[in-house]
Amino acid sequence: MKFSLNIDKVFNELLLQEDTDKDKKITKDDTGPKKFVLVDETTKQEKTIEGTYHLSNLLQELAQLKEQNCEIGSVDLNRIQENPVERISRKIRDDYWNELTRTIDKKGLAQILQDEKTTNEIPTLYISAKDKRGVAYFQDLEKELKNFKLGILPENFTMEYVETLNKKPGILALALEQKADGLQGVPFVVPGGRFNEMYGWDSYFIGVGLLIDNQLDKAMAIADNFKYQIIHYGKILNANRSYYLTRTQPPLYSSLLIDIVKQKVPSSDWLQDHLETVILEYNTVWMEQGNRLTPTGLNRYKADGVGMPFEVEPGHFDDVLEPFAKKYNLPIRDFEKQYLERTLVDPELDLYFVHDRSLRESGHDTTDRLINMCANLNSVDINSFLYKYEKDIAYLIKEYFNGSFKAQDVTYTSKDWEQKADIRKEKINELCWNEDAGMYFDYDFVNKKQFPFEAATTFFPLWAGLCSDNQAKKLVEVALPHFIKTGGITGSTKTSSDLFSDDGPQRQWDYPFGWAPHQILLWEGLVKYKFFDKAQEMVYRWLWLITKNAVEYNGTIPEKFDLEISSHKVFAEYGNVGTEFDYIAKEGFGWVNASYQFGLKILHNNLKEKLNELVSPNELF
Repeated sequence: MKFSLNIDKVFNELLLQEDTDKDKKITKDDTGPKKFVLVDETTKQEKTIEGTYHLSNLLQELAQLKEQNCEIGSVDLNRIQENPVERISRKIRDDYWNELTRTIDKKGLAQILQDEKTTNEIPTLYISAKDKRGVAYFQDLEKELKNFKLGILPENFTMEYVETLNKKPGILALALEQKADGLQGVPFVVPGGRFNEMYGWDSYFIGVGLLIDNQLDKAMAIADNFKYQIIHYGKILNANRSYYLTRTQPPLYSSLLIDIVKQKVPSSDWLQDHLETVILEYNTVWMEQGNRLTPTGLNRYKADGVGMPFEVEPGHFDDVLEPFAKKYNLPIRDFEKQYLERTLVDPELDLYFVHDRSLRESGHDTTDRLINMCANLNSVDINSFLYKYEKDIAYLIKEYFNGSFKAQDVTYTSKDWEQKADIRKEKINELCWNEDAGMYFDYDFVNKKQFPFEAATTFFPLWAGLCSDNQAKKLVEVALPHFIKTGGITGSTKTSSDLFSDDGPQRQWDYPFGWAPHQILLWEGLVKYKFFDKAQEMVYRWLWLITKNAVEYNGTIPEKFDLEISSHKVFAEYGNVGTEFDYIAKEGFGWVNASYQFGLKILHNNLKEKLNELVSPNELF
């Protein structure tokens, strides 16, 4: 049923009555009557819209029509009364992925360059000299558009060279593809909000959501951009900005390839090119001794670079810098300036930032698990990811290349990679498994002992498939209850968060915060080891939290949640991306969008009905 309305008039009246806190949203925090009468302009028929959820849906539908400059518009009442689960999933599938999609080319460059992170008077786009076709394309575009400057990176850049780019930071070009009407940027999907670039591990989880929503081409495009980054920048970047050139992120490239071929096997040339690049990344980024490979045979995160990470907000490190400023008898800002310019060098502080940059490479920025020690740890997460790489490569060689594959002038068999995986599995279980605790802990290879911080990464071996049945049972029965809150699992246990806190800021990847990657990897692990009932419970908890939040807060889908209060209202370190918008949530947040679609794929229909009713998980489990 549709109502013909004077859009501006109804929009303004609705806001005046219901948006009592003037935040350009209708939420549970507003104190209006929560009842609004619509009158059809033509038939004069009336319809009363009641409740926060339905009123916020009305606001969103009106906002869309306003953007189309409709004076008299038709509002579909079915959309206003739509069940929450169907509405959230539909908007992710039909709207949010498109809103989050970018290209770096003539058509998309303005959106990429004009963002809040651009500090140069004229934005700079950097490209590798290796990409000769891309260099020529952007040189022509620079002359034509004159709204950006092109910087060409040397083919083999050094850490010191990257530091010089901080004076004029910029976006890094990604892949181009030949289309009928000329070169175009290979699309990528950004996380959302202020994150206007392609992130490493975010992109994998986004790819999972895209595949579920039948957007295979975009998922394959993510893989193509991964390949481009490895070939032209030496690694899958933390994100495609100049100050991330020395830092990668958790490796999930092989997992994306596996997910793609499960949906549709691309051409053999496409798969061969990507498998070669996965092996190249494995060998050059992760397996060079003394860098990210350690004497134990296991790996660590180890980012290059010196001094403070460039991307943090002013004042972020004041609690770290203060004792050093006192040590040198300098005001903190003067000390910071001299330290940044390297006119004052302190080895102890330099070491702190080696760990800090490595922590950011892990994707877990920040957590007390990794503060001031990340580069000393054979962490459970990175070794689970690399075990999965080894198993995935073995699988792809066996299934699609008759058991033998040549890469970088070396011929590999699937058995070679199975052996690598078996060796890693044995070492992880030897050094990281703790039978008494029923958990995996990071191994401090410098001090030769486990670091007993209870983190959600303890479930990554479950996802990777490296646990024995006994270990899996202990993880689920002994460890998991310590992490569960009403809306999912927290990044760490409260016990560890309290015990290992350094009295600095509350760390956003620790208790009580919940993140989509942790939930997704847990769900997959539970299904892999046939804990089907527990998987249903954990999926329901997280989807209930997303649904409840969207219903009560105008469709908000944020980056993360505070699981102690089951809310998007997070007050830790960086706030919460995805919560700042006017009238209508247009994009959600990448990996939370994906987690919703993935969770619905797993969840039984009877629980979907409970989800629409917002039945608390505590009443069901």
